[in-house]
Amino acid sequence: MNGQMIYDDQHFLDHMCSQVPVQIYCGRRHSDIGFIEYYGKEFVQVNNIFYNRKQFTFVSRPGY
Repeated sequence: MNGQMIYDDQHFLDHMCSQVPVQIYCGRRHSDIGFIEYYGKEFVQVNNIFYNRKQFTFVSRPGY
């Protein structure tokens, strides 16, 4: 769903496999938008940048 926060491993896997873009925020500030290239226990890679899962918020953006 558009605008849904994603935080669970299954959410990241679904978005990566389905090529659904995510928007990334640091607090209330927009940081990036793109497709998940890799995710792990601590980091998510989008646009060749690794984002810490504890520091950043990831939001689903289908159809963006």
